[in-house]
Amino acid sequence: MIKKKITKVGVLTSGGDAPGMNAAIRAVVRTGLYYGLDMYGIMRGYSGMYENDIFQMDSRSVANIIQRGGTILKTARCKEFYQPEGRKIAYENLKKNGIDGLVIIGGDGSFNGAQKFSNEFDIPCIGLPGTIDKDIAGTDFTIGFDTAVNTAIRAIDKIRDTMDAHDRLFIVEVMGRDAGYIALHSGIGTGAEHILIPERRTNLDELVNSLSEKEKRKKLVNLVVVTEGDEYGGAEGVSKLVKEKIPNADVRIAILGHIQRGGAPTAMDRYIASRMGYHAIECLMEGTHNVMVGIVDNKMKYTPLNKAVKAKQQVSEEWLKIAKVLAS
Repeated sequence: MIKKKITKVGVLTSGGDAPGMNAAIRAVVRTGLYYGLDMYGIMRGYSGMYENDIFQMDSRSVANIIQRGGTILKTARCKEFYQPEGRKIAYENLKKNGIDGLVIIGGDGSFNGAQKFSNEFDIPCIGLPGTIDKDIAGTDFTIGFDTAVNTAIRAIDKIRDTMDAHDRLFIVEVMGRDAGYIALHSGIGTGAEHILIPERRTNLDELVNSLSEKEKRKKLVNLVVVTEGDEYGGAEGVSKLVKEKIPNADVRIAILGHIQRGGAPTAMDRYIASRMGYHAIECLMEGTHNVMVGIVDNKMKYTPLNKAVKAKQQVSEEWLKIAKVLAS
């Protein structure tokens, strides 16, 4: 039987927005209400804590949001929260509202702030991985990743029609400053000839030789998917270098940008967000504090926040090999 230790819980979204955050907010709030907890929304992430922009939520507060992208609680950066004095003010605001537990939906930067805050004060924190980049260890999927990949795939499928009609080489840039998971998954899903990610050094000579060889075979339709954080400067940088090496190639670029963050979340993102949100409240009530709630092999996994912050999801060597073999 669950022993109740927490009475008032605040929930916030921090860092970059991700489809499925609203589903997570809904699950956190309604699970808390189910167990008789008072639930509070904190606007604009840690900025709302610092500015005391906090309000009580009921079941209606989260009605009709599961299908919406973005976050009803908004998100923002808070430079004041980086300083001990700012975190102290945020803590005092929580105490004014009687909040004795926090659920933070965000990425590694958000978890780093939560870890520092929890270490300094007596507020237990639970993290939910909300980031399209899927760059946090301790979970197979992050909230928003599946939607972002599907958005990228739909866009690339449309671009392929133009590639085929004009016999062009297209270099498509997807999000991922430090992580190549969106590029890897969307590249495999669209049959890309080459996938360039930050985790693996790009061999430009190998890329050019491969494209030149395909040109000789009259394979003029080629797709290169690259992350924005590629060492050569994303799609524009790679395009410039390819044009220098293969002047006859008809090269075009497409930068998908922030469309990957928006839109209605997929069924997968709604499902994992709901499941994670439910377990966030379970953790707080059971006394399992300062962890990130993740899903590994379809089972819940609780990773200490300090490990989730320090570790990164490792790129699968198997998937890299699959991408190479299928593009040959």
